[in-house]
Amino acid sequence: MVRAMDDHSPALVADELSLSYGPVRALDGLSLSAERGAVTALLGPNGAGKTTAISCATGLLRPDGGTVRVLGSDPWRSGPEHRARVGVMIQDGGLTSGASAMQLLRYGASLHASPLAVDEVAEHLGIDSFARTLVRRLSGGQRQRLALALAIIGRPDLVFLDEPTAGMDPSIRRRVRELIRGLAHTGTAVVLTTHLMDDVVGLADAVRVISRGRVLASGSVQDVISDHRSASGAVVVQATAAGVDPGVVPALEADLRAAAARHGAQLEITSGGAADLETVLLDLMDEDRGEATAGPGTSVPTAATEGDS
Repeated sequence: MVRAMDDHSPALVADELSLSYGPVRALDGLSLSAERGAVTALLGPNGAGKTTAISCATGLLRPDGGTVRVLGSDPWRSGPEHRARVGVMIQDGGLTSGASAMQLLRYGASLHASPLAVDEVAEHLGIDSFARTLVRRLSGGQRQRLALALAIIGRPDLVFLDEPTAGMDPSIRRRVRELIRGLAHTGTAVVLTTHLMDDVVGLADAVRVISRGRVLASGSVQDVISDHRSASGAVVVQATAAGVDPGVVPALEADLRAAAARHGAQLEITSGGAADLETVLLDLMDEDRGEATAGPGTSVPTAATEGDS
């Protein structure tokens, strides 16, 4: 069932956030938003500031400057009722090791007024296959599934997912993707961090590329790819060929390249897929590192001390 929205404003709005750990600037004027009923992916290298930004959004850290609003409220000042509307999945994030997987999931469900059906969630994520296993004996992928289940069991309006498919086999990864997409369809705002570009391309409605505590690029996957190529001097022409026999695709590409050559241009065929997005991310990171070392006083230290994913 699709839940009634409080309003049409974004679930998360961060504006000019700044935060430092001593001399290390983890957030440097970071601004981003995440819409309700959509999946927003935060991308960037380790130490980019993603985990620090999420910690500010969940009220675990108080930024030095700027503002953050989660479901219309300041998370730092919000009470238990607000926090119950926000789910958080952190890698290996403090799961009680002496309980069994199902005991912990049932306990998590008991903390909410209207939780999801525990048995259905456990079956969908395959937790029922290790339901009686103590958490401390679970594999990395099994702990990930349990952490995901705990993050969503309370029907959150906004959920933060950290590497939700890490360490999972392909069949379980597909189930997790279906579950995440289903959450968004019911109105939940999903914010995920991942290094797996296939997850981003398959799930994300919006992408925010973060480096050195600020947003470098923002938009849909295709927007980020196209905008980067346009900024680098490339003319981006998008076209969709319908009803084409796969067998003639090489000939079609050759015809397109020949047409480009007649105009003195080189044609690069892109799919807007994981490989293209990864290339753009690498380019953006290289450019940002170049800016950081371009001259005196321009370098911002990487926030390596935060253990950011």
